[in-house]
Amino acid sequence: MSAETIWIIVGFFGQGLFFMRFVVQWIATEKAQRSVVPVAFWFFSIAGALVLFAYALYRQDPVFYMGQGLALIIYSRNLYFIYGKKEDQEKPV
Repeated sequence: MSAETIWIIVGFFGQGLFFMRFVVQWIATEKAQRSVVPVAFWFFSIAGALVLFAYALYRQDPVFYMGQGLALIIYSRNLYFIYGKKEDQEKPV
């Protein structure tokens, strides 16, 4: 299997992880009958963005890796707020 084929598989895997965050959010919303963003959404976001960031670096696509790099910061920041040191927070969904 060529390096190019492996990287295409990596890219599709990253897209799959990224897509799973929508599935998780949809299931949680349907279950609660209100809009819900579960913690798993952010973990899938980070996992998908990391894999896609690596893929973008391999493809040498600065637009793609800048977008995924910024997204990683935003997703990580959301987890920081969820698991941060504030004691008056609600428990994660």
